[in-house]
Amino acid sequence: MARITLERIGHRYGSAPYALEPFEMELRDGRSYALLGPSGCGKTTMLNIISGLLRPSEGRVLIDGRDVTAEPTAGRNIAQVFQFPVIYPFKSVFENLAFPLRCRGWPSARVTGRVEEIAALLGLQDRLGRPARGLTADAKQLISLGRGLVRDDVAALLMDEPLTVIDPQLKFQLRRKLKEISTRLGLTVVYVTHDQNEAMTFAHEVVVMSAGRVVQRGTPEDLFERPSTTYVGYFIGSPAMNLFDAALGQEELRIGGVAVPVPAGWLARAPSAAFQIGIRPEHLTLAEPGDPEAVPAELLGVQDHGSVRVLELRIGTAHARLKLDRDRPLPPQRTTVRLPVDKLRVFVDQALVA
Repeated sequence: MARITLERIGHRYGSAPYALEPFEMELRDGRSYALLGPSGCGKTTMLNIISGLLRPSEGRVLIDGRDVTAEPTAGRNIAQVFQFPVIYPFKSVFENLAFPLRCRGWPSARVTGRVEEIAALLGLQDRLGRPARGLTADAKQLISLGRGLVRDDVAALLMDEPLTVIDPQLKFQLRRKLKEISTRLGLTVVYVTHDQNEAMTFAHEVVVMSAGRVVQRGTPEDLFERPSTTYVGYFIGSPAMNLFDAALGQEELRIGGVAVPVPAGWLARAPSAAFQIGIRPEHLTLAEPGDPEAVPAELLGVQDHGSVRVLELRIGTAHARLKLDRDRPLPPQRTTVRLPVDKLRVFVDQALVA
C-alpha cells in the first residue's frame, strides 16, 4: 500500500477564491481516513487531487515519496469508487468485477479466485452470473465497491460518498464490511462523506473540513472529547455539543446568569477575555438530591431517540440538551443538573484553550 503526502496543496477554480486553502497532510500507509464536512467544503476537491482527476493550483502530491502531481490517474496506481455506480450494464457481475484484473493481464484462474473472494465479502456470490443491468441500485453500487477492492496491488482506495444510494438498512453492514476488508488487505483508504456516523465508525482518523479549510484531524475520540473549535464541537455529535456564553464570578463560573460551582484552581486558569463553555449532552447529568454542585434547571421538552431520550433544558437564560438512558425516569419540570468540571471545554474566539 502507500503513504500519501500532500505538500502545501491549494486549489482555485479559475479566479474564484480558494476552494481548498493551502495545507499540508500525510496519510499513513495502511490507515483509513474520512474527509468529513458539509457540501462545498472542499472534500471532493481534495480527493480528486489525490486521485489525479484534478491538478492542484499549487503544491505537490507524493505517493511513497514520488512526486505524482503531474501524473494522470492511471500513473498513480489507485482505485476510486464514486457516489453513483460506475459499471458495465451488459456485462455480468463476474465480468464487471474481473474487468480491472483482465486489463492487467491476470491469468484466468487467479482472476476467478479473486473475484469469488471479493464477491463473497460483499454478498454478491449468488449474482455473479447475472447481467448487471437488471440489478437494484444497491447491488450496482456493491459492484462498484467490488471493482475498487478487487485489485490487491493498488496504492490506495479512494471513495467519494460510496453509500449514498445504498438502502439505510444495509449501510451499517457495509460500513462494517468495508472496515474489515480494508483492515484485512492493509489498504490505505480515503473516504469522503458528509455523514458523521459513517466517518466516526469507519475511519482510523477523521479530517473535518469547512469552507475549503482543514479544521481538525484526529481520531473519533479526539474529535468528540477535544474539539479544536466550536465548529467541530457543533458538527460532531448528535445532538451537538452544548455551547454557553460564560462569565466569571468571584468564586464561580456563571452560565445563563446561574452560578456553576468549579474548583478555585479552575477559576485561576480561566481566560480573562470573553469565552464560551462547551459540554456534550452525554456528559451533562441529572444531579442527585443534596449534590453541592447541582445547578437549577427547567425541563422544557423531551425528544425520544429510541434507546435514549434527549431532554431540552433551560439553565438560567441558557438552553441545553442532556442525554438520558431510557431506563432512567424523567425528572420533574423543576430539576437540577451537574456539569462535571473535567468535561467542560473552554473556547476563546471559537478556538479550544487548555
